[in-house]
Order: sequence, then C-alpha cells, then structure tokens
Amino acid sequence: MAFADGVVDFRSDTVTRPTPEMLAAMAAAPLGDDVYSDDPTANALEEEAAAVVGKEEAVFMPTGTMGNQIAIMMQTKPGDDILCDPGIHSRSVEKGAASALSGVGFRTVEAPGARITSAQVEEAVANSAFFPRLRLMIWENTHNLLGGKVIPLEVMQAASATARRLGLSIHLDGARLFNAVAASGVPADVFARNADTVQFCFSKGLGAPIGSVLCGTHELMNEARYLRKRLGGGMRQVGVIAAAARIALRDRDRLKEDHEVARFLGERLHEAAPGAVDLGQVETNMVQVQPDLLPIPTEQWRADLSAQGIKINPPFIGVLRLVTHRDVDREDVDRLVAPLQG
Repeated sequence: MAFADGVVDFRSDTVTRPTPEMLAAMAAAPLGDDVYSDDPTANALEEEAAAVVGKEEAVFMPTGTMGNQIAIMMQTKPGDDILCDPGIHSRSVEKGAASALSGVGFRTVEAPGARITSAQVEEAVANSAFFPRLRLMIWENTHNLLGGKVIPLEVMQAASATARRLGLSIHLDGARLFNAVAASGVPADVFARNADTVQFCFSKGLGAPIGSVLCGTHELMNEARYLRKRLGGGMRQVGVIAAAARIALRDRDRLKEDHEVARFLGERLHEAAPGAVDLGQVETNMVQVQPDLLPIPTEQWRADLSAQGIKINPPFIGVLRLVTHRDVDREDVDRLVAPLQG
C-alpha cells in the first residue's frame, strides 16, 4: 500500500504518515500550554501511556532519544557506568549523548541475543571495585540492531531482579515495546515491571508522526519534566501532536499485521536468494538480509527499486535491514523482490 505519491518505503517504521483520522484529531484537539501542564490532550495521552505500562505517571517527549537520555540523567551521576548490551540504541545510535550530557560510560556485556544473565550482572557489579561505579542497567526490547529481536520476559526478570538486589536502577528502552508485546503475547505492563523507567515511541510502528513518552514514578517524572525543559523539550501546545499519538496507542494491536508482512517478506527473499535471510531471526517487523548472498549487487537492486519509487537503505555494519509498517503490504513486497528474480 504505497503512499499517495506512489512511494514505497522499507527503510524504517519511522516513515509512516498520519492517517486521515489522525489528521482530523490533530486539527480538532483541545489545546493548552503543556509546560504549565495545561494541555488536556497531552495530559490524557500521558495518563493513557502510564496506564498501559503500569507506571504512576508519564511525560510526553519529542523523541525517544530525549526520553532515553533523561532516564539516564535522572538515574546516574557523572563518572558512573551503565550496564548493557553493546548494541543498545542509547549507546550506539544516539550520537554519544550519554557521555556528552550525563558524563557516563558504558560497561558492556556480550550476550547472545542481548540476553544478559544474572551471573553477568553479578560479575559486572563485583568488578566495580576496580572500575567506575555501576548505577544503571538498560534493556532495549525489541532490539533494533539485532533485527527486531524480542528479549524474552524470563531473561529480563532474572537479570533485573539481580540488578535491583545489587542496587542498580533499570531503564527499558521500549521504542518498539509493543512489537515485543505483539510477538510474545506478554502484556506491556509485565515487561515494564522489570524496569524503573520505560520509554516507548509513538512515531515508529505505532504510526504517529511525532513523539515518545517516558514513564515511571511520580517522583521520577517530576524530575523528567524539569530535565525536559532544560533540554529544550517543552513544546507548549503539544496536543496538536499528542492527538495523533493517542490514536496510535489505541490501535497498537494492529502491529501483528506488520509482523505478518515481515514474515512474508522474509519468505519471498528466501525464495529469491536462498541463504540471504535467516527466517528463524524474523521475529517482529524487521528482516535482515546478507547482501553478499543476493543474486545481484546491492547497489543495482537499490537503483532498480529507486526507479520504481521504492526506498531501501544501503547495508549497515554488513547487514541490509528492511522494515515493515502500516504503509507497506504484500503487493509492495512482491515489487521489492521482483528485481532479484531476473
């Protein structure tokens, strides 16, 4: 289902465009000044978001990066280390923000599928006698650089329990949390019990044009509002965009459709280029392709697609990532794969 201008975009789920219902809600939204907490639409969104993940309060954020970085600022001190998998978004894809803004480093743990174990948490904390103090642990679920993989609930439960016992706070970067929910059947609030703060995005698979939210206790969210203003995130009549986010959150169950299209995409690519896709790794709305196993050079494929108005990214760290979302369907997948079939 290409955009109205004929473009089909598999680069990311951030490329979705607001639906007619979202645009109507944006135009009709009751507004106020959100810096004074006077915007009724933003207030309603924050209440709904907090309830979905089982937290006391929520604060609307312009971006997921700001939500993640405020969570780090609130729960660390300069010189601390953060315990995490090396590929998490807040370490790898946020332009060094944690070190620049909070003065913290990262203590990474190599774990297959980012499944950090209790033993690894124990060992990392024990080593803090020689290294910087560990004060925060971060999960990312689903995991972007691992191709949308879900971190299983039992993995989070075990390692988070150990981290809490040892005095660490825990942040969940749930930018695509509801993809994890759709794939696993585990409710969002159950995942969120394993973290003190939770960030999730409205502007990825949920399909809103702008916005994310940070959730946690009343005390932490008061501090989050303060830090949001410091970082320039006080957006005044924010209900204009919160209105679309409310619809996106309401319709979150439709993410299963994106997963079905991703599975179809993986199967079609497997047929056209055997071995280029590991179907066992297609868990949510991302498909990782090994470009050296394609029947034609990647740049030729991208050029052929571009001539038809179909967008894909070049390979990144040796992998070509394709992402499904509300604005692509199976017909678009067939058009994507056709150049590989000669």
